[in-house]
Amino acid sequence: MTIRTCLLASVAFALPLSAAAQTLTVFEYSGFEDPAFHSTYVAKHGASPDFAFFGDEEEAFQKLSSGYNEPGLTHICAGSVTKFVESGIIEPWDTSRIAAFDDLNSDLTGTSVLTEGETYFIPADYGSTAIAYNADEVPAEDVASLNVFLNPKYQGRVSIPDNVDDAFALAYLATGVTDWSTVDDAQFEAAADWLRQAHANMRTYWVDPGELSQLLSSGEVLVSWAWNETLPTMVEENFPIGFQREAAEGSSLWVCGYVNMADSESSEDLVYDYLNAFLDASSTQALMDNGYGQANLTAFNAQIDEAGRVAGGLGPVSAPVLAQLPMPGQLREKQATVFERIKAGF
Repeated sequence: MTIRTCLLASVAFALPLSAAAQTLTVFEYSGFEDPAFHSTYVAKHGASPDFAFFGDEEEAFQKLSSGYNEPGLTHICAGSVTKFVESGIIEPWDTSRIAAFDDLNSDLTGTSVLTEGETYFIPADYGSTAIAYNADEVPAEDVASLNVFLNPKYQGRVSIPDNVDDAFALAYLATGVTDWSTVDDAQFEAAADWLRQAHANMRTYWVDPGELSQLLSSGEVLVSWAWNETLPTMVEENFPIGFQREAAEGSSLWVCGYVNMADSESSEDLVYDYLNAFLDASSTQALMDNGYGQANLTAFNAQIDEAGRVAGGLGPVSAPVLAQLPMPGQLREKQATVFERIKAGF
């Protein structure tokens, strides 16, 4: 991932006391602090906000639930939204203060971001998850099905994310489910059983895209369930990467965005300034360059042509797609518990 720096030497004066007293902390995944993703915020305030980072959303949730109240907004993916809402640690957004709200991609919002008529989650970025593979070592016919992860030919040479949402998205697809919001007990058990079988083939569960790139480059891993940012990253490294989004069972679409913290030391005005900057048209190309589609559909359509989408792993597909939208909180908790047991060999 390319991280740009932005120095605004033109801002050489001291801010008024009232402005200086306002602060903003954004609770983020590492890498999203790139100033190119919020350039209008920097232009307005002279610098980026403060950032705090988490490894996964469960870690973020536990810290926030334990009284950590510096962040004004937190970047999470849609699968965690219900849990955050039910906990009471977030509050609704005032959509009238979000400049691009009417331009958001309706396929990413859906009705499930609304709770009792209130909007608790604003989609901001999205991408695809599919089979990344070494095209020199793995024939295309081997990745025509998601069952490549069960293929004994690749024992010890496959990997999936250490992420419960991505793991179960893969398992549901592999067992014929394309909508996880209506999963019944039998479908859940079938997906869990599939993951147990895949575990026997696993080299490791990758934690971040940098680790996956190293695993692929070294040859330790030949096949992985991967985010689309892996495609342009490995192409840039001249690696023979394949990215199969049209396996017979399909691929998934993840969507992440921001939630507004209910009890925060951060300035609410700066919270909206930051969110508006991230969704602004000035961020669209920078996000795409790093493998992220922007939820501002108007800006995305105006700036990213079909060739750019295909190169970034976001082109059109003619196979099933599981959208990783918010799910029932009880189901996600059950998935998280079982996934930890599967990784431990149970």
